[in-house]
Amino acid sequence: MLSAASFSQQSALRQTFVLLQHPASPPPFSSAAGSLLDVFPYRLAANEHTERDLAPPDAAAASPAVAMSSYLEKQSAAFKGTLASAASKLSNPMSTKAASLAPPSPSPSAASDSAAPTPTAKRKRDTQPEVYSQPQLTGYGVDVRSHMKFAVDYLKAKGVSKTMTEIIDHLSLRGNSDEHKQELAEGLRGHPRVEWKPDTSLSEQTWRTGVYSYRPVIPGVTDGTSLVAFLQRKTDASSLAVRDLKDGWPDCEDTLGRLEGQHKILVTRTNRENFPRHVWLDDASLHHAIQPEFQAMWRRVQIPSIDDMHRKLSSVQLKPTSEDPRKMAAAAGNKPKVQKKRASKRGGKQTNIHMNHLLQDYSNLRR
Repeated sequence: MLSAASFSQQSALRQTFVLLQHPASPPPFSSAAGSLLDVFPYRLAANEHTERDLAPPDAAAASPAVAMSSYLEKQSAAFKGTLASAASKLSNPMSTKAASLAPPSPSPSAASDSAAPTPTAKRKRDTQPEVYSQPQLTGYGVDVRSHMKFAVDYLKAKGVSKTMTEIIDHLSLRGNSDEHKQELAEGLRGHPRVEWKPDTSLSEQTWRTGVYSYRPVIPGVTDGTSLVAFLQRKTDASSLAVRDLKDGWPDCEDTLGRLEGQHKILVTRTNRENFPRHVWLDDASLHHAIQPEFQAMWRRVQIPSIDDMHRKLSSVQLKPTSEDPRKMAAAAGNKPKVQKKRASKRGGKQTNIHMNHLLQDYSNLRR
């Protein structure tokens, strides 16, 4: 069995052999002060080699145990000095603050070199945020009146008759109760813009039977022929609004332009957008082409001004439809001005007549 002294000497000897064989690598320390000793292993190893080279010949012949003890004592003394200097820096806050305020080293660091952009590197463009398409509004609400509004729009868009089952499937109402569906059917049958046709093959009608179709403001007008026929059936000379015509015939503008060119209808349009507004019936037999020379002769005729119109008509013994504007201006200038009577600031209507015997009259005190 080895004694504790010999065991410690052998351990120190092994560490010395490791330092001599690998002077570039720091010795492994398992103590808490290992982080402080990592700074000084190369300096300790260099000092040991220098002292060994400069030692006299008789010192080299000394026993290895004595040399090893001197090396460990020097290493221990150096370690204690390092701990003392580190403890003084940690315990003095002014030294720490001064170290933090010290100017940076002139040598560039690796992090600054990597962060600095190269002259040839191209700057990436700022990526625009990706915009996703929003889902369409597909909900139809939960109220019967909301469902009725969407059902009328559905019938108007389709333009053909639909059964109640097809309407329920379009509105996704299969999961609703029969009372809700029945209320919807009764509301559509009484709607002014919906026409319901019962099933003639059944003796008794329910909310599931019959077909529904959209009833436009001007029913039965969907093309040029039906439009001319509708205008011919009119008993008055009133116009037909294009807005009402588009309720059952949305794409009627092209046909209106074609019929206007054929002189079958008269169309009034807006000034800026040139959109058709009103339609009247026209007669193509009354349209006659006039030669250009006669049109030029018509435009060359000078029309007198409004002031001279009355005098010109009177000179040819024609009775004007209006008075002479000069006489009207003179009469208006000689007429005295009548001062308008100011309206009295009387209060509201008296409604307490039945209490006249209890009230007192203060009207004589009114200013």
